[in-house]
Amino acid sequence: MCEILAPAGDKNSALAAINSGADAIYLGLKQFSARSSAENFDEEQLREIINYAALFGVKVHVAMNTLVKQSEAESFISAVKRAWELGADAIIMQDIFIGRAIHEMYPEIVLHLSTQAGVCNIYGAKLAKKFGFSRVILARETAFEDIRQIASFMETEVFVQGALCTCFSGQCYLSSFAGGNSGNRGRCKQPCRKIYSIDRKGFEEPAYRISPSDLSVGQDILKLIDAGVYSFKIEGRMRRPEYVAAAVGYYRNIIGGRDGDLSALKRTYNRGNYTKGLAFGQDKSFLSPAVQGHIGEYVGTVKVVNGRFFVENSRRFVKGDGFKVLRSGKEAGGGAYEGDGKGGFYIGSSARLKNGDKVFVTTDVELNSRLVSGKRLLGVRIDGEFAEGRLPKVKINGFEFEGKESLAAAENRPLSVQDIENCFKKTDKLPFEVSFGEICTEGRPYLGMGALNAFRREAYAAFVGRITFKQRENFEEQISLPAVSVSVNDKRAVICEDLRGVSADIGILKLNKFDGDVSALISDFDGEKFIFLPPYLSGAEIEKIKPLLSFFDGIYCDGFYSMELAMQCGKKLFAGTGFNAANTFAAEYLSNNARWFCISKELTSTEAEPLCTQNSFELCEGGIKVMDILYCPFGRSCGSCDKRRVYTLTDESGRKFPLRRYETSLCRFELYNCANLLSVTRKVGRLADYTLFNAAQLSQMQDSERRGALEPITKGHFSSPVL
Repeated sequence: MCEILAPAGDKNSALAAINSGADAIYLGLKQFSARSSAENFDEEQLREIINYAALFGVKVHVAMNTLVKQSEAESFISAVKRAWELGADAIIMQDIFIGRAIHEMYPEIVLHLSTQAGVCNIYGAKLAKKFGFSRVILARETAFEDIRQIASFMETEVFVQGALCTCFSGQCYLSSFAGGNSGNRGRCKQPCRKIYSIDRKGFEEPAYRISPSDLSVGQDILKLIDAGVYSFKIEGRMRRPEYVAAAVGYYRNIIGGRDGDLSALKRTYNRGNYTKGLAFGQDKSFLSPAVQGHIGEYVGTVKVVNGRFFVENSRRFVKGDGFKVLRSGKEAGGGAYEGDGKGGFYIGSSARLKNGDKVFVTTDVELNSRLVSGKRLLGVRIDGEFAEGRLPKVKINGFEFEGKESLAAAENRPLSVQDIENCFKKTDKLPFEVSFGEICTEGRPYLGMGALNAFRREAYAAFVGRITFKQRENFEEQISLPAVSVSVNDKRAVICEDLRGVSADIGILKLNKFDGDVSALISDFDGEKFIFLPPYLSGAEIEKIKPLLSFFDGIYCDGFYSMELAMQCGKKLFAGTGFNAANTFAAEYLSNNARWFCISKELTSTEAEPLCTQNSFELCEGGIKVMDILYCPFGRSCGSCDKRRVYTLTDESGRKFPLRRYETSLCRFELYNCANLLSVTRKVGRLADYTLFNAAQLSQMQDSERRGALEPITKGHFSSPVL
C-alpha cells in the first residue's frame, strides 16, 4: 500500500489534486509555511478543504515546516493545535525540538518530520521516531539503500516529482545572507537559480551553474515501492492546478501498471527535461545550466517562410498556446500560436528567430482545460422506505436517515418511486454519482415536493457530516515555553582543516578526505578535539568514518543524525549551526544532551539572548557556510577535473563565493558567503570557522588584527533580523 501526496498551494490546486486521484494533499497556513509566497489557507478555507477531501478519503497534511523564533513559539504551538482540531490528518514540522514537546503533551497529534530536517540515514530516522514523529520526509539527496533501510522500520515519504533545491535540505542560508530572506522560514528568493561562473576551465562562461533540473523519477517509483516507501510526494505548492493534475495522473497511471502521460507533464511544467535525482546517482541531466524555468515539450524546429516563423508538426494547436524557442540549447525567445499552415503551424515572436531554432510548447490551452475540468465523484447508493403513516427513511451507502414527521395519506396523487429518484438525483453541488437500490412505497404516502427536497438536503447533509466529522477535542492544557539558565560561556572554538598551532579551547577538525591519517593534524592541540562531520552522510559512509572517531573527544555536526550517532558511539556532541536552534525548546534539550551547541546563525543578538547557556556558542568569525552541495557542479567530469580544494563562484554583480571541495565516497562541496563574519559576542562561546584560512595564524591574532585578514566583512544577522 502506498499513497500519492500532492501539493496544494491554493484551493484550486487542492481540488485539482483530489479530482485527479491523489490519496493525500499537503498545504500551508497563512503563517509558518515553508512556501510563504503560495496563497496558502486561512482557518475557514482549511476547514472547507479538509471536509471536501474527507468525502473521498483523501488526507490533508498541514505544513508548518519553518524555523520558529522564541517570540513566535506560543503562536506556533497554538496554530498546530488549531489545525489538528479542524481535522488535519498530520502536521509537517521542521523544528524537531518543538515537535518533541508537542508529542509529549499531545500524543494524539500525528507529526511528520519535514525534509527540511535533513533525515538521510538510519540514525536521523531513529531520532525522529524517538522524538515522536510517525513519518520522516526524507531529504531529496538520500541514497536508495538508506531509503530501503529507513523504510524497513518507519513510515517514509519520498519526493518523486518537482523542483530540486541546490543545497542539502535545511542547510541553505544563501538567500538569508544575500538579502535577509530566510529559506528556513519560507522566504527563499532562489539565488541558486541565478547566473554564475566558476573559475574552472569550461565553466567560466556565465550560466545557471548551480540550478538543478526538475525531479521526475518516472518508472523508478516502482523501485521505491519495492523498497517499502509509503508516500510519494509531488513538489509544487507554487505550481498551477494543471501541473498538479498532470503529475498526479502521471504517477497514478504508473502505479496502476499503465503508461504515464509524460507529454502532459512536460507541457505543464518542465525545468531541464528532468533528472532522476540523487537517490539513484547523479545523471547527466541533473543540472540545467542553459535554461532556467519552464522548458515545455519539444514540438519542432523553426523554418522562416516569407518572413514568418513556421513549425512543422502534425499536432493541433490553438489560439492562446505559448512556446519557448531555444538556439544551441539557450533561450532565444518566446512565441505564440498564429495559425495553421500546411503540415504545421505559425508562431509569432518579437525575437528574431532563425532556421533550425528548436520550439517547445509551454502553454497548451486545451490540455490545461482538460486537466482541471475532471471532477471526482463519490458513488452513493440510495435505498428508501416511504410508507403511509410512518417516518420516511433512506439509506445512503448504508447510512440511515429518518425524517421527523410521519407521511400523511395522499388525497390525490401519492408519492411515487420516480418522484423519489428524481429528487435524490439532485445533488446540490455535492460531488455525488447517484445510483438507486430498493426504493419502496407503501399505501398512499404523501410528501410535497418542497418537503421532499428539504428531506433530501437534510439526509445528504447528515451523510456528509458523518464522513467529515472528526472527533477532535479542544486542547485545554498549554505547553509552557521552557526557560534555560542564562549564563556566560567564555570558551573559544575553531573549525579548521589543521589543528596544529591553533590557539583555542575547542578544536574542530574538518577533513578534505576521510580516508587519511588524522593523527598528525591534531598532534599538538591540547584542547577538546572534535571531528567535523557533514550534515549529509549515507549509512555506508558513516560506517567507513567510524574508525576515525577514536582520535577525537566528540563529533561536531550540522545534521540531526549526529545526536543518535554520538550517543551510540559514546562520543560528546557539538551540535552545529545547522541545528538551527532558534528557541528555548532547542536550547533546553541541547543544554542537557549535548556537550556544546550553536545558536542559529540567523538570529540577532537580542533574539539569541534567551538561548544563552553555559554550553552555547555563536558563529561570530570567519567564513559563513551558506550551502552544502551534494552533487558535482561540473557534471562529474572526473577525468578532466583539476580537483582543486577551493573554486570561486562569481555572480552577475561580481560577488565571489568560495566553493570548497571535499571527498567522502564522492566529491561534495560547501559554498561560503562572499563576505566573512566578524562580530563580538558577549554571553556565549565564540565559534570561528577558519576552514578557508590559515587557522594557526588567525587564532593567535588580536581582534583588531583579524579584521584586515578577514575582509570583506559582514556582521551577519547579529543586528539584522531575517524575515
